Amino acid sequence: MADPGNIVTLTDPSSAASEAYRTLRMNLQFASLDRQIRSLLVTSPGASEGKTTTLANLAVTMAQIDQRVIMVDCDLRRPGLHLLFGLNNEQGLTNMVLDDDALANPPLQATSVPGLSLLASGELPPRPSDLLASKRMEAVLARLLELADLVLLDAAPIMTVTDAVMLATKVDEVLLVTSAGVTKREQAQAAIERLKKVNAHIIGTALTNADVSSALHSY
Repeated sequence: MADPGNIVTLTDPSSAASEAYRTLRMNLQFASLDRQIRSLLVTSPGASEGKTTTLANLAVTMAQIDQRVIMVDCDLRRPGLHLLFGLNNEQGLTNMVLDDDALANPPLQATSVPGLSLLASGELPPRPSDLLASKRMEAVLARLLELADLVLLDAAPIMTVTDAVMLATKVDEVLLVTSAGVTKREQAQAAIERLKKVNAHIIGTALTNADVSSALHSY
């Protein structure tokens, strides 16, 4: 389960880890000078590699430079963003996909960070991949983009299910999160190949669980 203490950009903003997230933000901004990023998918090759924590901290740093940011929990198998921010999971993405009223008025939840909102997963569906691949999901994303400068989507790991690959075709860029000592090189390469097969735009990778002096890097 997600740990609220993992939002280090809130609990310890002067730490080396927080500075690393701000560096990640800057690197993403420089990497997108020629093409504005409005939607970014964050995923990982496997489980427990830090994708949700990375997205949460990146979202905080983006909101702190006066951007309107919406986090979307598209991990419809093990949602964790609501836990990180101490919010509920009763309504969210699945409601927007299934209900016209929710699409028109998204059930967003405000966080303690000005400008940062969460669209939780909502009730977990029996077939997440079908829901995420649907045309209705494209309508959901379009509606959220009307309300935010940046939409960050958290998706299930690439090598376990097809969810992230489906979503990768609907967003501007993909950030792949890997973990030092956990992610195997062949797993990362296989994940990248799956994304390339659907012509996803991979903006870079973020390395988690490295030593504190280089906690995160994008390249």
